Amino acid sequence: MKYSDPFKILQPNERWAPTQSQMDAFQNAYEKLLPPLVYKIRLAVTKWREEEYKGASETSKSLMNFWFNQEHLIGQTKFSFFFSQREAIESIIYLYEIANAKDKYELMRFDSSGRVSTGMFDESWTRYVIKMATGAGKTKVMGLALVWSYFHKLYETDSPLSKNFLVIAPNIIVLNRLRKDFDGLKMFFEEPFLPENGIDDKDWKNNFQLTLHIQDELKPITESGNIFLTNIHRVFFNEEPEQSFEHTFLGVKPKPDADTSKGLDLGKVLRSDKIKDLVILNDEAHHIHDSSLAWFKSIEDISNKLKLKNGYGIGLQTDFSATPKHNNGAIFVQTICDYPLVEAIKQNVVKSPVLPDEASRQKIQEKDSSDFVERYKDYIHLGYLEWEQQYEELKNHKTPILFIMTMSTKEADQAAAFLESNYTKMKNAVLTIHTNNSGEIKETATTKKAKEEIG
Repeated sequence: MKYSDPFKILQPNERWAPTQSQMDAFQNAYEKLLPPLVYKIRLAVTKWREEEYKGASETSKSLMNFWFNQEHLIGQTKFSFFFSQREAIESIIYLYEIANAKDKYELMRFDSSGRVSTGMFDESWTRYVIKMATGAGKTKVMGLALVWSYFHKLYETDSPLSKNFLVIAPNIIVLNRLRKDFDGLKMFFEEPFLPENGIDDKDWKNNFQLTLHIQDELKPITESGNIFLTNIHRVFFNEEPEQSFEHTFLGVKPKPDADTSKGLDLGKVLRSDKIKDLVILNDEAHHIHDSSLAWFKSIEDISNKLKLKNGYGIGLQTDFSATPKHNNGAIFVQTICDYPLVEAIKQNVVKSPVLPDEASRQKIQEKDSSDFVERYKDYIHLGYLEWEQQYEELKNHKTPILFIMTMSTKEADQAAAFLESNYTKMKNAVLTIHTNNSGEIKETATTKKAKEEIG
C-alpha cells in the first residue's frame, strides 16, 4: 500500500488484508480479522459507483452527486468527504436500495468465507455495522446516513426509512462529543451535508426541519422530524419493570455510575403513538456485543412495537465502531464496511505513530525509583527528542503530539511539570487530562482546552 491521499478512491484489490503469518498467529483468524461480507460488498459498490449509481432512487442520486461530485467550500477552504466516509454511506445505500439486503438471508449472499449462518444474526430488522478506525470520521457518516434517511422518507413514496432518529452514545463522554456536532444542527448547515435549495427541483435546506432532543431535554414531538440524542441507558431506564409485554423492553437495572440516577425513559417515548417509524444510529457499537444484554432487548421490543404500526419495525439500524467485536474477538457478522487503522494511516486520515530508532530505544533504562519522573526519565526524554524532530519537520503542515499516559493524576501532574520546566518548547504547551472513575474529564483550568482538543 503506497497511497497517501485521504480522498483517493481505493480499489478492492489494493485494500489491506492480513498476511499469512498474521492469519497463522490467530486462532479462528477468519472471524477475528476478516469481516466475511465486506469483500463482495466492496466489489459491488465499486461497480455501482463506476456506473454512476445506476438504479438508485432520485433522492439518493441527488445526494451522492452533491456530496461527492461537486466542489465544496467552507469559507475559503475546499472541503471533501474522505474516501472512508464516502465508501461507508455508499455501502449503506447500495445494500438498502439496490441489493435490497434488508435481512440476514440477503446479506448472506455477500459472504466470502462460507462460514456465515443465519444463527449469527440476532436481530429481525435491518442492521448494518460500519467498521472505521478511530479518527476516520464516523460522526460525519452518521450525519450522511441521517440526511439520506430524512430525505428518502420525505421524497420517496412508501419509503421504509424515517425522519425520526435515535442517536445512541454508550456514555457521557461520547454523548458530549456528538453534542458538539448535533447541537443546533450546525454540522448539517455549516458543512456540505444539505444541497442548496433548487437543486433537482427540491428545497433541501428549507425542508430539513428537525427537532433535537438531547438526553432529558424533551421538546414537543414534531411531524417534520426528531433526533433523540441520548446516553444508551435512557432507553431502558426503569428499575423494576413489570413482567408484561408492555415492559419487556426495559431490561435490567443499569449500574449506578451509568448516568441513570434520574432522567427521562426514552423507551416509552419511542413506543408512543407519536413515533410511527424510526432509524437508529449507534455510536461506539462494540459496547453491545451480546443479544442477551438489556440494550438489545430494549431495541428489539421497540422494533416489535413499531411493527404493529408500520408493518416492518425499525427502518434501519446502523452501528459504528473501530472494534465491532464480540467478547470472543469475532467481528460482528453484520459488518458491511471495513476501514482499518492501517489504511487510515496510509491515507493520512489519522496521525501516524512514530517510534525512536531501535538503537536509541536500546539505550534507555527504567530506574529503580518510586518517583514517576525519575523512574521513566530516559523514556520521557527520548520521547521528547523524537517529538522535537517531528515538530521541526512538520511545523508548517501539522502539529505532532507527544502522548504520555500515567496510572494516576499525581503522576500526570509530575510528568507535565517536568516537561514544562525542562523543555522550552513545552512551556505552557502541555495539556494535563484527568479523568474520574466514570471516565469523565475532570474540569480544571489546564484541561478545558484538552477537552476541546479530544472532542
